[in-house]
Amino acid sequence: MPRWFAWRMQENVLTRSVICQRAAVSCFFTQLHTLIGLKVSALDWAPLRSIIETNQKFMISTHVRPDADALGSELGMAAILEAFGKEVTIVNASAPPANLQFMKPENRILKLSEDIQRDALPAVDVHVIVDTSAWQQLGAMADVIQKSGARRVVVDHHVSSDDMGATEFKDVEAPAAGELVFEAAENLGVTFDTATASALYAAIATDTGWFRFPSTSSSTMRIAGELMGLGAEPHVLYNLLYEQRTVARVRLAGRVLGRVETDCEGRLAWIYADRNDLSSTGAVPSDTESLVNECLMIADTEAAFIAVRLPSGQTKFSLRCRPPHDVAALAATLGGGGHKLASGATLSETLPEALAKVKDAFVEMLLPKSVPQND
Repeated sequence: MPRWFAWRMQENVLTRSVICQRAAVSCFFTQLHTLIGLKVSALDWAPLRSIIETNQKFMISTHVRPDADALGSELGMAAILEAFGKEVTIVNASAPPANLQFMKPENRILKLSEDIQRDALPAVDVHVIVDTSAWQQLGAMADVIQKSGARRVVVDHHVSSDDMGATEFKDVEAPAAGELVFEAAENLGVTFDTATASALYAAIATDTGWFRFPSTSSSTMRIAGELMGLGAEPHVLYNLLYEQRTVARVRLAGRVLGRVETDCEGRLAWIYADRNDLSSTGAVPSDTESLVNECLMIADTEAAFIAVRLPSGQTKFSLRCRPPHDVAALAATLGGGGHKLASGATLSETLPEALAKVKDAFVEMLLPKSVPQND
């Protein structure tokens, strides 16, 4: 964690007093919303309270290659559970990428087989899965959870879903899992400290494209404001998330974006990064994140994708589109999933074969469907 960020998290007594006052005001308005009938949450969180109160040991996990929403949701859920005096362990199959290391408190988020071995995992009463409800997305943690006799809870906002045999708290209209975690805290009477509020702000801000995606609602903005009242500082978080790029990442971006191609009269744009791109620039696969959004900024573009060749030999695709298209449905045909406007899939074919397969799927989605003519 950068020293200056750690310093910003160590408020003086006066700042803490102000934050406490803001938290009290936040609580007041939440109660007021309830009294006058405004919608505070689309979900019934009472079953979660029951699960928390009747169990003691919890393990929280999220999807492979965790993003800010995944990590922030884990930290927020851990804070909720610990507010009830519960024992909490966070274990994932993947470590946070380099640009999100600031969201990893020391010894707080563990990587399976690196920070903790499988035979050293504590026995728990409940597994809580956040920001995914697909077994494949859990990586090695899927087997751990499936072979455990513990109860399962899912907190998620993705359309794609498996039957996990879990108690689900799922709202596919929510823009971020972090928003659902905040709503859970509101309904359970839990407030957050500055560090957790900052993590949840990062979760929601990143999954909403810094509050510009169509999924952003007035409730999202209210929650963002309340997190700021608890100490989250948008300018600090933006700097940590988007203004810490390496030279390798910049060089990779220039190389990859320089080969952008289009189809469907400019309505589709795509790029790819192979292993040579990564090795020659000194970049890593996570350095490709957000590059696909550059394609969607091209005028008249309605859909875009990036293909990234992974060290495993597989090709990871990030898929994007504008309404009314639906890349979640497209991703499902490729064995992936996600949201209507942002999804992903991983293919085992060679890079040229995978590119052709995904491009053809996009062309089929974008081209007008022929209407059978009656004789």
